[in-house]
Amino acid sequence: MSNVSVDAKESALSDDKPQDNPRRRFLTVATSVVGGVGVVGAAVPFVASWNPSAKAKAAGADVEVDISAIEPGQLIRVMWRSKPVWIVRRTPEILAELATHEDKLRDPASENEQQPAFAKNQWRSMKEEYLILVGICTHLGCSPQHMKDGAFEEYVEGVPDGFFCPCHGSKFDMAGRVFENVPAPLNLVVPPYQFVDDTTVIIGSEAEVA
Repeated sequence: MSNVSVDAKESALSDDKPQDNPRRRFLTVATSVVGGVGVVGAAVPFVASWNPSAKAKAAGADVEVDISAIEPGQLIRVMWRSKPVWIVRRTPEILAELATHEDKLRDPASENEQQPAFAKNQWRSMKEEYLILVGICTHLGCSPQHMKDGAFEEYVEGVPDGFFCPCHGSKFDMAGRVFENVPAPLNLVVPPYQFVDDTTVIIGSEAEVA
């Protein structure tokens, strides 16, 4: 007599269960793999559509910039639409300079549309302290140099700070306004931008007007 006790219900279920074999296991695994590949194949194009292409980014994606570390008088450069953009934190002294040489400028009141509406002012900016410009000369597309702490007086007497283009001698003040009698015909471009908060700016789009 056997000493092994077997539950009758468990035994009956065992007898009815199909017998496993290598062929059955192969078919089961193969079917699962093919199904999984189909799901992944369908999902990849959908997920990829969430991310803009490199071409789309170059064409006009916004750029978010942390400006918290910019020191007074300092200029930083970022890239937007494959163009250099300058962000300058102007000192009170630099801001005061802007009213002292308007008689030497070609377009002191920014009448030409080289800036968004919010920047059509003496500072050509949304916030007086921060100047944001596309760093490309309006003559032939060179990139001017930032001259400060008196260095710009070599090019414009009595104006200690500004931008000088070494290619053909165009000169701009610390609002990006072009001086008279230089090759550049227009002020430097102010790109569209908006402040998210006191330390973050987004270049490429303006805040919606309520």
